[in-house]
Amino acid sequence: MLPRSNSPPSGADTPHHSLPGKLTPSLNLHLHLPLCYRVLLVAAVLSVQLLLLLLFSDRSISTPRLHPSANAGDHRNAPNSTCDLGTIYVYDLPPEFNSDLIAGCHHLNPWTSRCSALSNFGLGPSAADLAGIVPDPLLPSWFNTDQFSSEILFHRRLLSHPCRSPDPSTASALFIPFYAGLAVGQHLWSPNATSGDRDRLCATLLRWISSQPSFLRSNGSDHFIVLGRITWDFRRSKNEDWGGSFIYMPAMSNVTRLLIERNPWDELDVGIPYPTGFHPRSATDVQSWQKFVLSHRRQTTFGFAGAARVGMKNDFRGLLLRECATAGSACKAVDCSHGRCTNRSAEAVSLFLESKFCLQPRGDSFTRRSMFDCMLAGAIPVVFWKRSAYLQYELYLPPGEEEWSVFIDRKEVRAGAASVREVLESIGEEKVRRMREKVVELIPRIVYGQDKLDEGMMDAVDVAVDGVLRRFRERRERTDMDIGGVR
Repeated sequence: MLPRSNSPPSGADTPHHSLPGKLTPSLNLHLHLPLCYRVLLVAAVLSVQLLLLLLFSDRSISTPRLHPSANAGDHRNAPNSTCDLGTIYVYDLPPEFNSDLIAGCHHLNPWTSRCSALSNFGLGPSAADLAGIVPDPLLPSWFNTDQFSSEILFHRRLLSHPCRSPDPSTASALFIPFYAGLAVGQHLWSPNATSGDRDRLCATLLRWISSQPSFLRSNGSDHFIVLGRITWDFRRSKNEDWGGSFIYMPAMSNVTRLLIERNPWDELDVGIPYPTGFHPRSATDVQSWQKFVLSHRRQTTFGFAGAARVGMKNDFRGLLLRECATAGSACKAVDCSHGRCTNRSAEAVSLFLESKFCLQPRGDSFTRRSMFDCMLAGAIPVVFWKRSAYLQYELYLPPGEEEWSVFIDRKEVRAGAASVREVLESIGEEKVRRMREKVVELIPRIVYGQDKLDEGMMDAVDVAVDGVLRRFRERRERTDMDIGGVR
């Protein structure tokens, strides 16, 4: 379970280990020694203690951790080392809103337990199936991570954030660590669940947060939350419709939401990457992986991991699978039907490592985790809906989409006016090389580190927090200008 605390952990200057030995009255021998010998004895003991303290302190800094860091005050490796964008307060919610949901992981899905998928603070079990596919030194950084685990990943990281504040009255941004995706998700496929079931815990959370002075002060405009599912799972407008109505509840009207798929027409929705299986321990892990994928030999022009939608009229994914089948050695596909690719990395990682391009049609919604699996492997994404990427992840994916992706209008493909293979094979090798380099350059921003990365490298959590703090600061500045009568 996650630790619960309203105040940040001890600062960087506080020793984390008890001294191996202490001077105590039990050392009676020195009472009978001459003064000079007593001084030498005391000096020797103190020297040994100092040596051991340095040894243990160095070990505590250099060893990667898979639990919330006890060192939330260490700013040495933070890109925003002075916290000039502001500080973050993390609410200490009653356990029913987060840790109790994890404890009840056997009941979060009507078909199977989710305990393994949500284990290891959201990282999931180690990806032993990737042995021989990824470099051996990087295997400890790979996990079978659930695509809906971002709520847990963010919570754990923000507990040890270098700019975490113990005081909600002075914090620039206030984080609500409610696992709404788990709360709503457990009722999405339950045959007997009602709309009231899907909304109950969300409504209870909002009653709790609305009673806090820190929320009442701003009506939630300086608050943010991570919702671990797509935005449409929280936007039910009628009782008989899909999902919950959390986003439409009045107390959520000013709260910023971080989601793996946003509503492009709602400015309070902010897109964040789907969690992939790669969770680096350090900047060195990221750099080693970048070097590996950049130099990897790619013999397949394009690859596709997915499944046809049987029974769906004009199924575009089925169309792409048929084109892949007719392309011969130019295309490889991984059939993900019957949940074959769920939280399992080996086949998809192998496919994308071998491919120059990867096809990214829309999934059950406009976005897919496969988009980030593809880019992580150094393959260039091929997009058929602009809402699948370009209108989703503005904090992460830069403008100038043609530098790191290929857009092919799905309507032209359906009509037979465009061939995916012909479009991709018409791109020159030099341009392909530059595009791949751009994709690989983006990798640090789209992965979730096991802890805060060193060398000033920003991962997906850092980018999101930086974006939220900038947004809130700009909002405060506009408000101050309006109050001052300046337009």
